[in-house]
Amino acid sequence: MKKELTCITCPMGCQLTVVDKNDDGNFEVTGNTCKRGPKYAINELTNPTRVIPTTVVVRNGMLPRLPVKTAEPIPKGQIFEAMKAINQVVVDAPVKIGDVVIENLLGLGINVVSTKNMDRC
Repeated sequence: MKKELTCITCPMGCQLTVVDKNDDGNFEVTGNTCKRGPKYAINELTNPTRVIPTTVVVRNGMLPRLPVKTAEPIPKGQIFEAMKAINQVVVDAPVKIGDVVIENLLGLGINVVSTKNMDRC
């Protein structure tokens, strides 16, 4: 198996080639300019994850929506289910950066946190 990927762990955007010659999970990664490239490539093929940046409704805030994100990456296959849960949340102002908006999203042990201070209006 051979796969081409663009690394997204740093601004370099290296073009990575991942080869599993014997289809045994023993990957060889080339094209990286930093040591994070191979880890990213192998993880992307075996267990892809993403941080979800989005917004939730905020009551009595200076703006109608509060920017939030998952505190850690979640499995890529659960993004739509996570968004369903996040879209049901309404928070009350005031909120501070880093405040937990959703604890233990989908039972993954990962919180959704505020990425902006939101004062009460």
